Amino acid sequence: MGWTCVLAEKPSVARDIARVLGAREAGEGCLKGSGYVVTWALGHLITQCNPDEIDPRWKAWRRDTLPILPEEIPLKVVPTAAARKQFALVKKILNAPQVERIVCATDAGREGELIFRRIYAFARCRKPVFRLWISSMTEEAIAEGFARLREGAAYDGLYASALCRSEADWLVGMNGSRAFTLRYDSLLSVGRVQTPTLSLLVQRAREIERFVPEDYFEVCARFSPGYKGTYVDAQGKTRLKTREEAEQVAQAVRGREGFVERVESARQSQMPPLLYDLTTLQREANARYGLTAQATLDLAQALYEKHKVLTYPRTDSRHLPHDMRPKVQKVFQSLPEPYREWVPAPERAADPGKRVFDDAKITDHHAIVPTGRAPGSLTENERRIFDLVVRQLLAAFYPPMVSETVTVLTNVEGRRFRSVGKTILDPGWQAVKPPLKPRAAEEEQTLPALSQGQQARAERADVLAKRTEPPKPYTENTLLAAMENAGRFVEDEELRRQLKDRGLGTPATRAAILERLIEVGYVQRAKKSLLPTEKGKLLISVVPEPLASPETTGRWEKGLADIARGQMDPARFMDSIRRYCAFLCAAADSAPPAAFPPAPRPKAARKRPAAKSAAPAKKAAARRTRAPRAPKTDT
Repeated sequence: MGWTCVLAEKPSVARDIARVLGAREAGEGCLKGSGYVVTWALGHLITQCNPDEIDPRWKAWRRDTLPILPEEIPLKVVPTAAARKQFALVKKILNAPQVERIVCATDAGREGELIFRRIYAFARCRKPVFRLWISSMTEEAIAEGFARLREGAAYDGLYASALCRSEADWLVGMNGSRAFTLRYDSLLSVGRVQTPTLSLLVQRAREIERFVPEDYFEVCARFSPGYKGTYVDAQGKTRLKTREEAEQVAQAVRGREGFVERVESARQSQMPPLLYDLTTLQREANARYGLTAQATLDLAQALYEKHKVLTYPRTDSRHLPHDMRPKVQKVFQSLPEPYREWVPAPERAADPGKRVFDDAKITDHHAIVPTGRAPGSLTENERRIFDLVVRQLLAAFYPPMVSETVTVLTNVEGRRFRSVGKTILDPGWQAVKPPLKPRAAEEEQTLPALSQGQQARAERADVLAKRTEPPKPYTENTLLAAMENAGRFVEDEELRRQLKDRGLGTPATRAAILERLIEVGYVQRAKKSLLPTEKGKLLISVVPEPLASPETTGRWEKGLADIARGQMDPARFMDSIRRYCAFLCAAADSAPPAAFPPAPRPKAARKRPAAKSAAPAKKAAARRTRAPRAPKTDT
């Protein structure tokens, strides 16, 4: 029987797979043994050609060559020495006579499928393909994955979706970026996800700029059994418009006897949080530790790939399949101290049901959970991410947090004061995972035992001057939440539903989108806040509304999801993208005037005498249509 070639996405993953398969003999760019040859890519080995490599007319950035709409976008080997060398080795192995079948072992997702298919096609390989689909890099998970390989054709829809996404981003990026760069003589990068994300930041900045603060006043009284309350009017509102009104209330009750008019108590249960997908992990790591989305992704990837203590991180699911119940119990038994003491005892453990185990809510991968492997030596931030994931899983098997909120109305001279106190009756899951945010100020107090009709004396009554506050700038935490829930910015019900499932970008790409916005000068970090620059604000003011709106991305994501399910013809999707590119170029022509910083000019290699360096006017004009480097497109 011939050999099986296994193509992994990275060398480290290839080594782990080879160890499980018994392929221990080192070869050139591969590992061999036991009937397998395991080789690897370096991420993307094959990429799309640049416009000028397709047609020399597209090298110069000129309006009369737009829109750029090639019938197909040819591919090339990534132009680095390492990529060229590795592709040559992979191509040789794929087409070796002794190799009979291929196993695609790139990351189990849309982008991993694209990486493999492009290598396979560019190598002109025609051998049968099987797909390895795993969510953990432990030896057990790899062995189980090879025991249930599927034919590669089962993922044709996923590949078609990935290819359409890639080519659509290329077309929109190349046409939109060139059109607006030429319109404003400034290097401007636009994209289907990048630009609406920037628009969210700009809209928030405008809300803050337009905000007009208003002064208001509250009256806080302290009562003799030892509690405080805030004055409320007949509508239950605490705010008074003028200091005079507030002073009148304070003077009327200060030192006067009152009584407890009403005591109400309500018991509440707060269910444990769902397990982590990548976005919720990034959000919490940012809120708790100030880690950027990209840093959290890198840390989670290292914990998955290098340390093998977490499952696949680039997931958008927050649930586990039912068949993982026994595995979760094994994970609990293998947890190191101090986590072991928090493993719920059988009589204390809560059955999470479909809050954790729900096959219908599993997408390409299940939620991020520990693998049960001992963590070993981790950096401080790796320990933080591991700790978050372990506590999240433990908390899911704890009972709800039960609290009692007591609301008291105290009446003094016909004026009512509201007091609120909260008591934790059973911490439940919060014993394992304390809340991130402290309780609201009026819930901080512990109320004494009070009964209706009880006397209460207003020993003090203070006027508090306050001011309304503008919306807060986005942090990475809140912006990721807005990207994930972009459907609330869309009026169309069907698109809102689609964006509820997808949002702006994917969990795997959102971090890169934020970094890209910073890289091109549209956004800057100010401590924990993300603020649009003047260049970013100006761009959103001139691009057409469809480019800046999440609705456009909603339509795209719906189409891509339909392609993956085999419910839409990819050619139909790409036709709509080509029409959209033509629209973008026309929109740039009619965009309003604006003063962007000029595009940087290429520097001369050396200084020459003026007489020799003077170029004809025609050549100088041609140079002005040329940008030094094509902006990257977003993914």
